[in-house]
Amino acid sequence: MLALTIGITWLLVGDVNEALNIGVAISAVKTVIYYLYERTWDHITLGMPS
Repeated sequence: MLALTIGITWLLVGDVNEALNIGVAISAVKTVIYYLYERTWDHITLGMPS
């Protein structure tokens, strides 16, 4: 997925270094968002006994 993001960004921006920077930044942000998402769902019980 990272390679796809970098490839599309490279096509749109035209600069491989900028595409790499954007790709790495997006991956870092997605990792943090996924972590926060999972932590949030871990605290939701939806009526199930603990």
